[in-house]
Amino acid sequence: MYKLSAVTKNYHKGRSMVAALRGVDLVIEDGEWLAVQGPTGHGKSTLLQILGGLDRPSAGIVEFDGHDLAQLREAEVTKVRAQSIGFVFQTFNLVPTLSALENVEAALVPLRVGSAARRQRATMALEAVGLGDRLRHVPGELSGGQQQRVAIARALVKEPKVLLADEPTGNLDEDTRDEIIGLLETMWRERGLTMVLVTHDSSIARRAQRIGVMRNGRLGFKPSQPVQSRPEPSDPARAADPADLGPPRLQAPDSERPDFELSDFERPDLDDPDPDPDPDSDSEPADTITFD
Repeated sequence: MYKLSAVTKNYHKGRSMVAALRGVDLVIEDGEWLAVQGPTGHGKSTLLQILGGLDRPSAGIVEFDGHDLAQLREAEVTKVRAQSIGFVFQTFNLVPTLSALENVEAALVPLRVGSAARRQRATMALEAVGLGDRLRHVPGELSGGQQQRVAIARALVKEPKVLLADEPTGNLDEDTRDEIIGLLETMWRERGLTMVLVTHDSSIARRAQRIGVMRNGRLGFKPSQPVQSRPEPSDPARAADPADLGPPRLQAPDSERPDFELSDFERPDLDDPDPDPDPDSDSEPADTITFD
C-alpha cells in the first residue's frame, strides 16, 4: 500500500529552516491499522499530510499503490485523494451551512457521481454510522460525537482504500471517544481498510496493530506481541465473536526498532515564532537551522 523511503520535509521560517521530517522510512501493508504517537510539534500531522497527498516532501519517495505521490502532477494527486483516501480530522471540517446529508454528498462531487446516486450513497453512509434520523440537521444542531460521525461517513462514502485520521477524538469526551473509536474499528474490520490514526491517547493507540512513535522528525516503532489475526469479513461467525474485538498486534521487525523511542513533529504554525512544545514531553524539538 505505502512505501516511504528517506522522506524529509523542511519548512522555511524567515531565515531559519525547520526540519519536520528527517529521513522517514515506512512500509504500511494493505489492511493494516497503524497508530502514530508522539509529542506535539514532532512530525505526526506532517507525516499524515504527506501520506494523504495534502503536502509534498522536500525529498524522498512516497509510494502509494505503485505511484510516487511526490512526483505526480497536482491534478493526478487530487484524483488519488478523491478516489482512494478518506480523511477524518479533529475539528470535523464540516461545512456549517450544509446539512449532514449534503456534507457527505460533497465527497462524491469530484467523482462525478449523479445527484440521485450521491443522495442514495450519502444516506446509506449516514445510516451506517447511526445518523439515519439526522440527515437534514446542520452541524450546529448536532453534538460533537454526531458531527464526527458525519465526518466519518463523508470519508467513507466514496469507498476509499485508506482512512487517515488526525486526532479524531481530540475534541470529544471520554464516552464519545470510545464510541467513535469503536465505530472506526468496526469500519476498518468490515471494509478491509488501511488505517493510519494519529493520537496522543495511548489507550486508543494500543488498539492498533502497530504503534509508530515520532520524535524530532524521525519515526520508530514500539515493540508489540503478535496476537490472533483479524477475522475475514466473509466469516460472519468469527466477525461477531466478542473475543475478536481487540485488533491484532504485529511484531515489529528488529530492523525497525531504534535504540531509543522516537516521536512526532506537527507542521509548524508559521504565525507563531516560538511554538510551545508539549508540556508533558521532555524531548527536544526538531532541528532548527539558522542561515547566516
